[in-house]
Amino acid sequence: MRLFLQQRPDDREAPRFVQLQLEADLIGGWTLTRESGQVGGRSTLKREQYLDQASALAAFERARDQTLKKGFQLMFAQGVDAPN
Repeated sequence: MRLFLQQRPDDREAPRFVQLQLEADLIGGWTLTRESGQVGGRSTLKREQYLDQASALAAFERARDQTLKKGFQLMFAQGVDAPN
């Protein structure tokens, strides 16, 4: 699953983005990857490991909801339905 969220651009600087990605790993666990930064600039990458799909999905949804509350807008979704 992958979501790409972005803030509205303003005239002074490039918009900020957050990309969330949830993937199964090769040993039965799950990895939540969060990338954030400024479009066209540096970004930060964080990875979190989960033992089961339910806890990984809950973390993915929490991260999505927190990002939406900060004013980001969903620009692209792959493998999931649009957020509520």
